[in-house]
Amino acid sequence: MTVTASPAPPLSGQRVGGRLVAGVFPVCAIVAAVAASSFSEQEAVPGIPMPGPLVSVGLPVVRVLLDVSAVAVVGLSLVAKLLGFDRPEYTEPVMVRVRPLAVMAAWAWAICALLTIVFQTAELNPGAVPTFGMIADYVGNVGTGQGLLFSAACALAAAGIGLMAVRFGEKVPAELRVIVALFGLLPIPVTGHAVNSIWHDPIMISMEIHVMGAAAWAGGLLVTAVFVAPHPGLLAMALPKFSRIASVCLIMVALSGLITGLGTMALTPGVTLPDALLTSDYGLLVVAKVTLVALLVPLAAHIRFRLLPAVRKGRATALVGWAAAEVGVMGLAYGVAVAITRASIV
Repeated sequence: MTVTASPAPPLSGQRVGGRLVAGVFPVCAIVAAVAASSFSEQEAVPGIPMPGPLVSVGLPVVRVLLDVSAVAVVGLSLVAKLLGFDRPEYTEPVMVRVRPLAVMAAWAWAICALLTIVFQTAELNPGAVPTFGMIADYVGNVGTGQGLLFSAACALAAAGIGLMAVRFGEKVPAELRVIVALFGLLPIPVTGHAVNSIWHDPIMISMEIHVMGAAAWAGGLLVTAVFVAPHPGLLAMALPKFSRIASVCLIMVALSGLITGLGTMALTPGVTLPDALLTSDYGLLVVAKVTLVALLVPLAAHIRFRLLPAVRKGRATALVGWAAAEVGVMGLAYGVAVAITRASIV
């Protein structure tokens, strides 16, 4: 059945719900990151200085904001592909709002990546205020700093391309915006745990698949609920496309997450599975994240198999409410993921 988008005005209730969805994700992510990081925080050792509260709390918060901004850029870049290009008279009012926000999110991504470098430099030099020289040494000698710097550069490139899209509209290919945004996610796994073995490269590839799949899934759902749901005709066209993307992303995220988490533990000297899943901070956080991903399955299935048929027929649904629940769980999973990158495996 071919669905024709109608020029009906957006539903105000859906707009309010969309704002709720947009706020739920970062709040849940920040709360989970701070709580999980505090849970896995190493005990102070007499005579060894520890990072102050500004660093111990600020680092996971800034790291989460980096992820949230990156997810927003990916999602906002996907909107044009979800809406299509054959009915600009209906899609352009949405895209006019989306394009500038993509630029702002890209700038936030770049700033948060640079701030994360500063906070991680401070974490390695407790009691000292990071200087430019200290930061330069960190970036030059630590792969994490180099990955974050490259991610910031990609974010700035996404901002530049986004500004071109603001000026020239869909003459700037949507595929280019999506590819640049996803490419900027590739260095982010470098900021986590490294595995020194012949399996290093496969584990890193698994991490990158996990990060890209999660960003496309969370970002796509966010923009669909916030910008597309208030327009029933556009939603009927976009939701089936996003549902197919989300199904692929769910498989990618689940499989790559298990491979990454269990593989990293199995290849770490001194770690014994499955005991370490319940005896180490890293293992407990992996279990928590797997549980959260498992909770996403029934939420995503309800949207796909119960709400999507009604949306196709133009009927009113509780899509935004279910999207808010799914996005909230996603935010918790993102927060736990940030804590995992800093947790002790042994």
